[in-house]
Amino acid sequence: MNVLILKIIALSTMIIDHYGAIFHSDAEIFRIIGRLAFPVYCFLLVEGYSHTSSIKKYAGRLLLFAVISEVPFDLAFYDKIFLFHQNIFFTLFIGLITMYFLDNGSKYNINRNAVIIISCILATILFVDYGATGIIYILAFYFTKNHDKIKRFKIVGLVMLAVNLLSSVLQQFSLLALSFLYFYNGELGPKNKFLQILFYVAYPIHLLIFYILKTGGLSF
Repeated sequence: MNVLILKIIALSTMIIDHYGAIFHSDAEIFRIIGRLAFPVYCFLLVEGYSHTSSIKKYAGRLLLFAVISEVPFDLAFYDKIFLFHQNIFFTLFIGLITMYFLDNGSKYNINRNAVIIISCILATILFVDYGATGIIYILAFYFTKNHDKIKRFKIVGLVMLAVNLLSSVLQQFSLLALSFLYFYNGELGPKNKFLQILFYVAYPIHLLIFYILKTGGLSF
């Protein structure tokens, strides 16, 4: 599986998850499928960080779409502007900056352990999606990126399993995402600027559509 295929899996399972949360909150099957999305996004973030030619541009895109997506996110899930839950782009942005400072902390005289602690605290107090758990997922992939595949996914799986015990039984289904990531072939797939932007734009757009359908009294 190349990056493009993994992005399609992450996006489609995330939309299914959001559909279930907004329109069928009593049907867990949608949420179970949706647990696949976030670990894939975390993995792709680490891959993107490792190969980006400009960390500033990458971080800028994440932050831009975090801001753009926040109102559609709040409306879709809370029907109003809600300050105590921020969308997943903020989580990924914090994760990206965390990796940057872990690699470059010596330039700024910042201790690596302090970077991790501060990032987890920020994710918690800013109420980003997945909170500190999301940062730990990202760091599990980051710290094992140079391991061989089998060892890497054993470690990541154990970390996810342990962290999920503090969350919910439902979150344990996120471990199924590793079965897809195991078959990652290290290739990008077809390069297309339109597709690259689409994967960013699809997040706020689908949330806005769901909100319009919900407020219009429509369910499907």
